[in-house]
Parts: sequence; C-alpha cells; structure tokens
Amino acid sequence: MTRYAVGDLQGCLSPLQCLLDDVGFEPAKDELWLVGDLVNRGPDSLAVLDYLYPMRDSLRIVLGNHDLHTLALARGATKQGLHASLADLLASERLTRYMDWFRTLPLCVRSDCGRYVMSHAGIPPLWSTDEALGYSDEVSSALRDDTLIDTFLSNMYGDEPSRWSDDLTGLPRLRTITNYFTRMRICSEDGTLALSFKGRVEEIPSGFAPWFTWPAERMETQIFGHWAALEGKTGNPQYLALDTGCVWGREMTLFNMDSGAFHRCLCAATNAS
Repeated sequence: MTRYAVGDLQGCLSPLQCLLDDVGFEPAKDELWLVGDLVNRGPDSLAVLDYLYPMRDSLRIVLGNHDLHTLALARGATKQGLHASLADLLASERLTRYMDWFRTLPLCVRSDCGRYVMSHAGIPPLWSTDEALGYSDEVSSALRDDTLIDTFLSNMYGDEPSRWSDDLTGLPRLRTITNYFTRMRICSEDGTLALSFKGRVEEIPSGFAPWFTWPAERMETQIFGHWAALEGKTGNPQYLALDTGCVWGREMTLFNMDSGAFHRCLCAATNAS
C-alpha cells in the first residue's frame, strides 16, 4: 500500500485524476488522504463526489470550511454565501447521500503509525495532537447528532471567540474548535486568531504570525491545506502546505507520504470569485 495526500480540490476533478493517473493510484491497495474543501468554487463539485464516493473506503478525509458550508446550505441551516458552482450538487438526487457522508467525516486525523496528522487549516500550537483529536471528536459528535446538527451548523459562523479556553462550552466552544481546524491562517503567541486575514506572509499584521511558526510540542508531520497564498511553502518540512491554488488556476499538489515525493498538475483557471 502507498499513501498519498492531496491538497484542496474545490470542485476541480481533472487535475486530481491527472495526479492519480501519474502515480498509478489503485483504490484496492492504496490510500488517499484529502485535506478538505472537496467542493465549492470549482467547476465540478458534483463530479468530484461522484468520483470519490465509490472509493470512500480507500480515503481518509477531513472536512474543510467549504465542505461544512455546503452541508449547512444543503440542510437549510444558512442561505448566505451560495456559490453558483454548487448548483448541480445541491440539485442532485445524490445530495442526501453525500451530505450524510460528510456528517461522518472528522476535522482531524492521525496516521496509525503516528507519523502524520492532518487537518484542513492546521492545529493551533497551544493544543497537543491528542487534545486536537479529542476536540475533533466533539464536533463530529455534533454533526452526527440529529437533534444538534442544524443548531450547530447555523451557529458555526462568526469570528468569536477568537481565542481558545478550556472553559468554553456549548456552541461557542464548537465554533472555536471549528474555526481553528478549518479557517485558521495566523494567530498570536497565545493562540488568538485573526480570521479576516487571507493574504501573504509578508502582509501579516504586527503581533501575529503563521500558526505553524509558533513553538509546538508535536512529533508528527502536519498535513494541511486552506492557505493557497502560501504556495506550498512553510519553511519547515514538518509542516506540509498542500493547497497550491488549483481553483485559482495554479497547481494541484499530491504528496507521497511514504517516499516524500511531490507531484503537481497545472490547473486551468476557473470562475472562483
């Protein structure tokens, strides 16, 4: 078995197929890790899920902010931020099947050997990996709970609380966990988030830094996506940024988790505005 990890798809199917063909991926024996944001903004969100779902037993996926937003739209938990690229998916007879699948997916996973840990946006330096996995379970429990899921989804939007506290409870606690895992790019030394920032490293405001530059007691190599402006560069091989802006017409990146080799496919620009 060979394990691969690939950056944000965002509805871009052809580059994914190009990469998997390039490495000879075989679902019967290989494993593919996906950093989330499977859908939204790109041209083929429904086709991406049609392609992935039959091989779901060969996949390890974490939810991204676009996946959670799509789930909220599909369930009527929000009516804001509906991108035209989701029209085919939201109108599909297969929507319920795929959204039920999303409900089973975590926000953070660790490899069985303990070498890798993956989440969509990262893990804040103030959490250990074991703590992060536990917090991921809290959100997963809410997503699986028929009596809680829609309340959670309709209340997951917002930038507050901006800093983690063990004393957080209820919906503010779940929102904060979700923001760290799916929206984080920069934070201060004490873990305070600046979620409005979406730019390049050289544009970061004073007092903040990329989350992965603060000291953290973590042995695993961190696989993440979300921050396309990094262009895959973190300056530290322990942090692998796999969102290289495919939906913006740049590249999709696939990483061989066993050999350490990177594979890239050029992407055509899409209407991602």
